[in-house]
Amino acid sequence: MGTTDNVLALCRRWVTAELAGDGALLDRLGTDDFTLVGPAGFVLDRTQWLARFAPDALHIERLDWAPDSVREYGDAAVVIGIQDQEATFAGRPADGRFRVTHTAVRQDGEWRLATIQFSPLGAAGPIPTAPQQEASAR
Repeated sequence: MGTTDNVLALCRRWVTAELAGDGALLDRLGTDDFTLVGPAGFVLDRTQWLARFAPDALHIERLDWAPDSVREYGDAAVVIGIQDQEATFAGRPADGRFRVTHTAVRQDGEWRLATIQFSPLGAAGPIPTAPQQEASAR
């Protein structure tokens, strides 16, 4: 199996673990310094990422993930895809459609997730760009 196949298999195991709320499987899939960037810009370290499935926390009812591209860089790879989910967090809806970027690295011959970043799609409309600062007169 080549790099692309191995990395996509890793991402599919991630989907399985997320749907099952399986923190033990996620623990095996992530690097020791794993980081997640959530759709609202929050950052979770590995411990926080694994704790999301505590009772009354995250419950995923449906997660559809489809990769768009895989780029290989030796012992690293970047997978960009789309995720649709129906979920609740602490009893509140956490449904959404996201562009998801997975960064995987090969450590000791195994592929592991180093980062995952979520960007919401279509919910808030276009994000305005910051105004350019004028150069100060000297």
